[in-house]
Amino acid sequence: MPVAFVCRTRSAMSPQELFDLSRNIDAHVGSMTQSREKAVGGVTTGLISEGETVTWQAWHLGVRFRMTSRITRMEAPSSFSDEQVKGPFKYLRHTHEFRPDGSGTLMVDTVEFAAPFGPLGRLVEKLILARYLQNLIEKRNGFLVAQTPQAPTPQAQTPQAPTPQAQDPRQ
Repeated sequence: MPVAFVCRTRSAMSPQELFDLSRNIDAHVGSMTQSREKAVGGVTTGLISEGETVTWQAWHLGVRFRMTSRITRMEAPSSFSDEQVKGPFKYLRHTHEFRPDGSGTLMVDTVEFAAPFGPLGRLVEKLILARYLQNLIEKRNGFLVAQTPQAPTPQAQTPQAPTPQAQDPRQ
């Protein structure tokens, strides 16, 4: 039985903007600097689409990992799912949903996974991995939300010529 958790994140972006940003390899790399994550195979930059794979290399919990995942389902701009096809987990599936929410979007991430190694793996899932992966997704989502296009800043006013100052008659 896999472990599962759900993260909900609100954004001012439209569902389409957040959908595209969430499947952008470069944005993912930017959100994972603490784990030195990089794309080393498959789609390594730009947007990933249904049926395509990406191989990630990263450091987690002091160990270097490689994981290949495939986009297994995509319904633009409302959802997509990626699943590990090769890597450290017995099973890993991440479903990304983008629901209109007022003037923005509610992003719902559902992650299901199982660790290898039988009873020992199940213990590690519950004691370490579930919270670690949830924190990773929350940090990633915080990074994505921070990418919200900002309103244009007001143009700086042209500096005015200095006002002539009266000369001190004692000079």
